[in-house]
Amino acid sequence: MSNPCAGMEPGATTALYPLHRCKTIYLVRHAQGIHNVAGEKDFGAYMSHDLFDAQLTPLGWSQVDGLREHVKKSGLAEKIELVISSPLLRTMQTAVGVFGGEKYTDGVNAPPLMVENAGHSGRPAVSSLNCPPFIAVETCREHLGVHPCDKRRSITEYRPLFPAIDFSLIENDEDVLWEPDVREANEAVALRGMKFMDWLWTREEKEIAIVSHSGFLFHTLSMYSKECHPTIRDEVSKHFANCELRSMVLVDRSMLGSYSPRFNYPGKIPAGLDLPSDIADKKLVEEAEKN
Repeated sequence: MSNPCAGMEPGATTALYPLHRCKTIYLVRHAQGIHNVAGEKDFGAYMSHDLFDAQLTPLGWSQVDGLREHVKKSGLAEKIELVISSPLLRTMQTAVGVFGGEKYTDGVNAPPLMVENAGHSGRPAVSSLNCPPFIAVETCREHLGVHPCDKRRSITEYRPLFPAIDFSLIENDEDVLWEPDVREANEAVALRGMKFMDWLWTREEKEIAIVSHSGFLFHTLSMYSKECHPTIRDEVSKHFANCELRSMVLVDRSMLGSYSPRFNYPGKIPAGLDLPSDIADKKLVEEAEKN
């Protein structure tokens, strides 16, 4: 009898994992901000207080429009169940611009995700209808400290600009994490990123978009990819371009999640005899050995 697996050598090149122990995450770096432009011309500009909580440039908004079109055409917009954003102006502008609803219309009984001209954007208000919920999470911020562009405003200032973003998970109104004289170490950013990924398992959503920053994404993914094949490691941990989106599968190897499989079916309904042939073969061998 021919062997259906002839020529197929076993190996560790593939892996299986239960679907309910996985989430799909869509990682996005914010679009071009004014600090990116100034910093590329002169790195010392990152120390400028004129770049405090940097907003998007007009080119950055064009990048947002391009990614939004891709998200819609690819069908991704219909899959995402939750959008998480770092609570800085440039990330929230990117998040609502890419994943938010259409233009906001006065009189609609729902607050907008972003009001008109938020952060001197010159952009119309963005509706919170027909899109996923948005939450701001402090843990996925950029490197903390020293650079004014990475210091956030108070939540009291943000709420009128982004009325439909949920800020309830942020404990302090003022930015108590940013220090003027201490820059967060790369290792600390990576550990914070891993804690953030673990926290995602407290959420029920399975398809989540996350809008964050270059340093946070690079150091977090570099930590996760340490044990990967070099090709995969290079693919996962390379720096993000402005407004780049990468989709990845997050696997729960530590049983952090407690979800029942949504698509599994127990079988044997109605119940009946179902002894598999391989088990029958095993039982025949056991009986023969007894005799």
